[in-house]
Amino acid sequence: MSSWYNTGMRTTTVSVLIIAFVLLASCGEVPPSIDPAYTAEIKAAWAARETALTADDGWLTVTGLFWLEPGANIVGATDGVAVRLPDGPDLVGSLHLGDDGAVTFLPDGEAGLTVNDSPASETVLLPDTSGKPDLVRSGRALFYLIARGDRVGVRVKDPEAPNRREFTGLERFPLDPAYRIVTTFEPYPEPREVAIPTVIGEPSMMFAPGLLRFVVSGEEVTLEPYISTPDDRDLFLVFRDATSGDTTYGAGRFLSAELNGGSTEVVLDFNLATNPPCAFTPFATCPLPTPENTLFVAIEAGEKYSGLIH
Repeated sequence: MSSWYNTGMRTTTVSVLIIAFVLLASCGEVPPSIDPAYTAEIKAAWAARETALTADDGWLTVTGLFWLEPGANIVGATDGVAVRLPDGPDLVGSLHLGDDGAVTFLPDGEAGLTVNDSPASETVLLPDTSGKPDLVRSGRALFYLIARGDRVGVRVKDPEAPNRREFTGLERFPLDPAYRIVTTFEPYPEPREVAIPTVIGEPSMMFAPGLLRFVVSGEEVTLEPYISTPDDRDLFLVFRDATSGDTTYGAGRFLSAELNGGSTEVVLDFNLATNPPCAFTPFATCPLPTPENTLFVAIEAGEKYSGLIH
């Protein structure tokens, strides 16, 4: 919903694997070989993940989130405004939040702004819930609207953000094919709408199509995936496990999977488990795991968290 390897991380991983091999060999055991095609597939996914994270508009560039008040909200690169930008003129214009939740952008004609790469003019801005939010640029700064329940906010990004400049990659557990698990999908009679808790206290509404039942670390567990619409086939999981708050992010991790036709089999590859955006910035609105998606076994696969990412 990326290759987290830089040269130093790759060297460390190789060293760990060599040491593990020597220790196992001394006990008369040989570690199982990993299919090169599978390894290449996972590393390609890790590469795509890092590319997205470190992009000019990736999560590492987020520098602010400002909730709008009814009426005029002044925008600019100076103190005392409602929406503070990291670059551009002191006065960019204003965002007018109407009683119907619509936001009209009134740009300062001298500010040299763009909306979706065209010269800015008075316009009603579409938020992220539209699927394609309107992007406003001021200098190197980028901002757009997000809608969360009855609240409308402005998310600000800066390609020169310290988080992006200082990012050196993520730690991961060693690749382990044992955490590529074929699960059994048990559908509900109909997908049910569920309120997923979030870090901002405003629940996010999605649909739960059923349960995923599987065995991990010798324990039978279940997870409840989410979908955006009742007909969606892309599953989104928010889960916490025994590593959360220790070697992985305390608020849990994300994982994506897919429903294939009428099959009841779903592949969960926890080697692709990722940290949520909240691990990189305090200005995200991440969903949180429900009690049903809190596991008491350790999932030692996917991304780790050292607490030093931001």
